[in-house]
Amino acid sequence: MGGEKHGARLPQHISSPLFLNLFFCLLISSIASSKGESHSSTSEEKFLPRDSYLLDCGAVQPTKLDDGRTFKSDTQAKSHLESDQYKAVSMASLPNNITNTTTTPLYLTALVFNSDALFSFEIYHPGRHWIRLYFYPIPQQDIDLSKAKFTVKTDDIVLLHDFSVPNPPQFLVKEYLININTTGQFLLKFVSKDKLAFINAIELVNAPDALISDSATTVSPSRSELKGLSNYALEVVSRFNIGGDIIVPKNDTLGRTWLPFSGDKLSPTGEDVSVDQKIINYKNGSSSQLVAPASVYATAAKMANADTTNANFNLTFSLSIPQDYSYLIRMHFCDIVSKSMDDLYFSIFVNQVKSEPNLDLSTLTGALRVPYYKDFVLNATNITNGNLLVQLGKVVGDSSGVANAILNGLEVMKMSNIANSLDGLFDVNEVNHGASQGDYTMKIIAGVGLGMAAMGMLLLGTVFVRWHKRPDDWEKRNSFSSWLLPLHASHSSFLSSKSSSRIGSHKSKSGYSGFFSSSLGFGRVFAFAELQEATHNFDEKACIGVGGFGKVYLGELEDGKQLAIKRANASSEQGINEFQTEIQMLSKLRHRHLVSLIGYCDEQSEMILVYEYMSNGPLRDHLYGSNLPHLSWKQRLEICIGAARGLHYLHTGAAQGIIHRDVKTTNILLDENLVAKVADFGLSKAAPSLEQTHVSTAVKGSFGYLDPEYFRRQQLTEKSDVYSFGVVLFEALCARPAINPALPREQVNLAEWALQWHRKGLLEKVIDPQLAGTINAGSLKKFVEAAEKCLADYGVDRPSMGDVLWNLEYALQLQEASSQIEPPEDKSTIPLEHPDDKDSNPAPLVAVDDETGVSVSYADIAAVQGR
Repeated sequence: MGGEKHGARLPQHISSPLFLNLFFCLLISSIASSKGESHSSTSEEKFLPRDSYLLDCGAVQPTKLDDGRTFKSDTQAKSHLESDQYKAVSMASLPNNITNTTTTPLYLTALVFNSDALFSFEIYHPGRHWIRLYFYPIPQQDIDLSKAKFTVKTDDIVLLHDFSVPNPPQFLVKEYLININTTGQFLLKFVSKDKLAFINAIELVNAPDALISDSATTVSPSRSELKGLSNYALEVVSRFNIGGDIIVPKNDTLGRTWLPFSGDKLSPTGEDVSVDQKIINYKNGSSSQLVAPASVYATAAKMANADTTNANFNLTFSLSIPQDYSYLIRMHFCDIVSKSMDDLYFSIFVNQVKSEPNLDLSTLTGALRVPYYKDFVLNATNITNGNLLVQLGKVVGDSSGVANAILNGLEVMKMSNIANSLDGLFDVNEVNHGASQGDYTMKIIAGVGLGMAAMGMLLLGTVFVRWHKRPDDWEKRNSFSSWLLPLHASHSSFLSSKSSSRIGSHKSKSGYSGFFSSSLGFGRVFAFAELQEATHNFDEKACIGVGGFGKVYLGELEDGKQLAIKRANASSEQGINEFQTEIQMLSKLRHRHLVSLIGYCDEQSEMILVYEYMSNGPLRDHLYGSNLPHLSWKQRLEICIGAARGLHYLHTGAAQGIIHRDVKTTNILLDENLVAKVADFGLSKAAPSLEQTHVSTAVKGSFGYLDPEYFRRQQLTEKSDVYSFGVVLFEALCARPAINPALPREQVNLAEWALQWHRKGLLEKVIDPQLAGTINAGSLKKFVEAAEKCLADYGVDRPSMGDVLWNLEYALQLQEASSQIEPPEDKSTIPLEHPDDKDSNPAPLVAVDDETGVSVSYADIAAVQGR
């Protein structure tokens, strides 16, 4: 056998001279042909998948589509099916209201399951795989498939949860790209609580390894790189051939369908263009025919009649996408409009965030008509009302050349969430990773009816534990405790005797009174009618704010007490989650620097939260964007200190710390005395326990304040709040928004911009002009040091909120001292470092607590905070 292996003889007819001559002629011809094809820019690039399962479920015989693919018949499909309770159904022809498509034959048959069903496939090639699931509820006399509700999942990914087909019925295909990391058996499960599920056809095919990169450019933080895309499952939401017609699977090497753009083209200057696809040259570009066919790059939308006086956004596309997910957005470009090189360069904005300041196709591709694509990741926090906005236009500040921009193709893919799901917050084990909608009221009822005594003991125990975890000398100093109000502070002062008796006798829909609710820490239960009266039936004139939860109204009770009344928007999906989180968090917390929750109302399907009214509104309004009087440097320091105290209490004062997750200047409110209070706990999370280092959760927060490490790793810690607070500190110093897309690129992000000038030693160039000449040099240095440390790239390098608070109080002490004593001529001699630093030995510094009048040395503060 060894001789046959190394020197096997050819059969006689193959080894004959005539055959060998013919063979070599064909070989030379083939080589010449292949060389000629290499110069053909549009020669079709073939992909032969190793894993390829095409099943026409319920079909009697194999089904061949016009794209050349053949789907296995029912008999062959059953070889992958592990279920005994199913039946095949079919229909002879299409209903009159259904449009014929290239995949229509796949919808004429189906398999129907009345128990859980499992499809098993052998995987030979690890990596990304397409999964396409085809659904159409074939009419039956005995069962109505349109009422089927079921879940489709793999071993670790939820593709569909409690899914049912749209009404009226239509042909539906759900398309996914998931990463199967190992060879062996891959399982696809159909599960239904009602024991009814169905499927018309299944595709499972491995994709080219290079189709989806492991990294992409993030929209927020702008132009950062997100690595680890292979860890996410993807669902194709939209795939558009911009400026062209539909591309059917037979014209795409990977069997994809590209639709004409069906969203809204908002640009009045948009114009569709096309060229012969034979001139598309894949040779030098980043793209290939496996990424997108030439027919995609041969059509485009461009700016029409563009000139240098046009607005920045000249080519705009808008479409609706499911909210509460992050998205991978792939844009395809090919310069089919320019006459010469260097004519086409433009900016890209995604949801009004500059994602690419200057896309220069000439430099990137080196030639005209060369395909190129760019991937962006859009975080869920940058999606409002389920809208995706893609805008392309001339580079801001450029006045040379003819302004133009193009887009040839657009793909939008949903990314799996914290539950590793592409459809909701339930994981494969039916564990809910988010607030359950619709059951919160029942939880309150159950908690009141069954656990009143236990809950009261638990909350009292919480107070006891919190108190005894503090340092021994804390009570003696009496500074921290003076900020802490009783956990169940009575709200009777808010009511006149008349209104108290009326409300006290009121029973809410949940069946308990405001008195019992207050005793549990939830605050008063307000009658809806009372809140209507307090806001003049929610008059728009009483509206003082609008957020993702809903509108906030100024209300006034009969005794003249003013309240802030936050009413959930009925269409807000986040409303129920915020409503629940806000009550859960604030019912546990009472602190001088946290906005107090007074009560709530959940009558008549309403979700309303009632807070103390903060008459001076958000900090941001006092910094910029309004006509309010400017704050002095001392006032800004005191406000930042108050907010830091509130956050420090959140992180350390409760039995289990709390991470705010949305720290920003609009969530720091000021009362009539400009005392700062942290507000809006709708996104808050319990901090990790001692055994944990972080909380793994979907990224939420506000753009411009978002911790980049949290964004990259989806791991939340208290240091994420510290980062956001660092942005707040620079906002207070510079009096401008955290993000301003209208500014030049280098100035858009306040934190980056301020740090750049600070490192150059020229921070005075970005400080609020209103503060010019009023800030003590030492105070400023200490303040900026704190802000800079807060903005460290990695959480481990950031200080705790206790350390930040210490530095801010130190900065205030230096500012106050400079106003009382004439500063020395050489300001550099003012002690700027921490009193414990070995290289400095300043005179003892003493702080006076504003609320108590108690004098406390900074050495004592440092000792208490463990420094």
